[in-house]
Amino acid sequence: MSKEKVMEKSNLIKVLQTEQKKEGFISDAAIERIAEEFDLPVVEVEGVVSFYTQFKRVPPGKYQIMVCDGTACHIIGSTLILNWITDDLGIKDGETDEEGLFSLESVACLGCCSLAPVISINGKVYGKLDRKKLLKIIADYKKKEAAGA
Repeated sequence: MSKEKVMEKSNLIKVLQTEQKKEGFISDAAIERIAEEFDLPVVEVEGVVSFYTQFKRVPPGKYQIMVCDGTACHIIGSTLILNWITDDLGIKDGETDEEGLFSLESVACLGCCSLAPVISINGKVYGKLDRKKLLKIIADYKKKEAAGA
């Protein structure tokens, strides 16, 4: 991308999306660098990042849990799934735990309606969840991590 194109304010969101794709989140240093590239105040770039929910300000965890909240999952219990994960890991939607192991995000649809309610962890789908199954899945990831995997 040429410097002239980067300087165009209309490219700001695209540059932020590229940064997030590369790093997994938008760091303070990235905001400062991008503000300088666009000749904008840091607060203006921060304002764009904080306005759009697609941008994350904290590094994602090693295991990124996505809870489907599409119609089928919502009706069958995605709210419970989200609450059980929050209770077990101590993080809410959009957060990463202190160890940097787990991130939690509610998403519009994972496209697995016949398996509702569904989560995915780093792209691996787990369906037809109840509390017992869900907590076992999370416990297995914790054990895997404790074993040094």
